[in-house]
Amino acid sequence: MSTVNDGPSGETRSEVYAELAGVGPYGVRPGHALITMVEPHPGHEYAYNRWYEDDHYYAGAMAMPWIYAGRRWVATRDLQLLRYPEKSAVACPVTAGCYISTYWITEGRYTEHMRWTVAINKRLNRDGRVHQQRTHVFTAFQDHEATVYRDGAAGPRDHHALDHPYAGLVVEVIDAQGPERRAELLEWLCGRHLPKRLAGSPAAMVTVFRPTPLPGDRMTYVKQVEAVDTRLTLLWFLEADPRECWEPTFRGLDAAVDATGLGRVELVAPFIPTVPGTDRYVDRLR
Repeated sequence: MSTVNDGPSGETRSEVYAELAGVGPYGVRPGHALITMVEPHPGHEYAYNRWYEDDHYYAGAMAMPWIYAGRRWVATRDLQLLRYPEKSAVACPVTAGCYISTYWITEGRYTEHMRWTVAINKRLNRDGRVHQQRTHVFTAFQDHEATVYRDGAAGPRDHHALDHPYAGLVVEVIDAQGPERRAELLEWLCGRHLPKRLAGSPAAMVTVFRPTPLPGDRMTYVKQVEAVDTRLTLLWFLEADPRECWEPTFRGLDAAVDATGLGRVELVAPFIPTVPGTDRYVDRLR
């Protein structure tokens, strides 16, 4: 296969793209995800929001190969105050991380995507197109483990989740009691706990992922992923505002996990979708 070489004026050999399109996986299953929760520094909320929505969401994510769906979510101050547990291994303080972005990556394309994303982010930094006044609270690429549906075969599938107009998202992070217990925890979640919680609730599905280490040549402002051998990340997709169903559906998730002895809930955090191209909710972050 030909390699990509820049010509004298910087153009890329276009025939390489035709060659690449003919090989490798190209299914629709979300085999991997990028989940990135970020806290803009105080006083920089508007500038961060405009940079991310106007430039980085596209140049730093959606324009890349093998990312095929994305959505951005926000936690206003009242939503931040619903989070638990107070002492979290994910967010310190637990209210940190006003924004979260979620992206689906084609199954089997993780390695190719990572090589591209590291390279493009180096380029964006060189070109001064990275907003520095922010902190990565919880940023990780993740491998898909399972999806549990409330309604069985009816309704949107997990590959639709970031395009379907869901009204809310709840992010739950659980650490198993050691690497050898994670498979058992996953089996309990998918076989018993999640079907029971989903039944009759406004949550249509839960996708379950496990984090993978970031490459050694990642950007220095993104810390290495923790607990890659023990952690599971759950994304609950809601048909209602999370404030409307918080008590019956999401209160006590930590106690349910604690009772099994399999792990500990480190974060339960609700979000609502942003309105692209606007600054809606920016004035309600603090």
